[in-house]
Amino acid sequence: MTNTLIARHLFGPGPSNPYPEATEALARPLLGHLDPQFLEIMDRACDGLRQVWGTSNRRTLPISATGSAGMEAAFVNFVNPGDVVVIAVNGLFGERMCDVAARCGAEVVRVDFPFGQPVDAQKVAEAHPNPTIIAAVHAETSTGVRSDIAALGAIKGDALLLVDAVTSIGGIELKADEWGIDIGYAGTQKCLGVAPGLAPFTVSDRAWERRVENPRSWYLDLGMLGGYVGETSGSASRTYHHTAPVAMIASLDAGLQRILDEGLDAVRDRHYAAGQALQDGLEAMGLELFAAEGHRLPELTTVKVPEGVDSAAVRKELLEKYNLEIGAGVKEFASTVWRIGLMGPNAAPDSVALVLGALKDVLGK
Repeated sequence: MTNTLIARHLFGPGPSNPYPEATEALARPLLGHLDPQFLEIMDRACDGLRQVWGTSNRRTLPISATGSAGMEAAFVNFVNPGDVVVIAVNGLFGERMCDVAARCGAEVVRVDFPFGQPVDAQKVAEAHPNPTIIAAVHAETSTGVRSDIAALGAIKGDALLLVDAVTSIGGIELKADEWGIDIGYAGTQKCLGVAPGLAPFTVSDRAWERRVENPRSWYLDLGMLGGYVGETSGSASRTYHHTAPVAMIASLDAGLQRILDEGLDAVRDRHYAAGQALQDGLEAMGLELFAAEGHRLPELTTVKVPEGVDSAAVRKELLEKYNLEIGAGVKEFASTVWRIGLMGPNAAPDSVALVLGALKDVLGK
């Protein structure tokens, strides 16, 4: 007996539906992870990542794991026990940063902001006079809020600026070098339009000079990874570290080329247009948006569940009737907020029309 999989419209907080080019690349014949042909693909993917990160960092690479491993790599490679790490928390993923930093032995200084509100750089600056690292989430997936990373870069002083760009990369403006990002991690499964499985990562020379020489994680040791990707060229000079997920990296390369062929500005404009149309449409239906006005992500919209409506029942009917997935809120907002993502190829007018039409139909009952 075979199961027939139904193609879902993935309009939740991630993963999103991938670009067709990224899906096609997964089916190509496999290459060895030291094959010269594959190394060309990986190097091209690294070049593409530099463009979407907005950086010239030599050490820009796809870590062989999901975005959460990118978060762990960011802390385990740059936090020594006792280091002061100031973390801006305005959602679930800022909270997760605190947990990971604490496990690395950091003295965590947590600066809280209400869920749904952006980070205030001045409050972050006042939290500690001389931190080793300042960390924040650019696009908070749990709340749909964008924070001003350039403002944090302006106040970081001698600290390293560590940024989560999982939901922003490939969808909205991201300028790692100009904003002063020293350590950045992301994921492939959202605006990049690639399946989950890799963590795009970038490190400035300034941060590299301060890295932990022998981090607690062997697999995520950036010093060891540098001999395979990011610092060398040509198959003869590559040192084996682990078997790279060659199909995923080929898929990432194809997705990045798809984005760059369209043009970064055009892709960002498409995400902005889709997000604004969705948010306008939701408000026209009488629904109230959750994230603070002026700081709303276009690629991930948070909307309040109307009073008296069963959030889970609505999401279940959308899935069963329209093959359409939207996400619940998190923590205390799990049943009172919906998260609707229009990322990658889903950032398009037909997706907006489908979401609004389906939601109107289900809520009308």
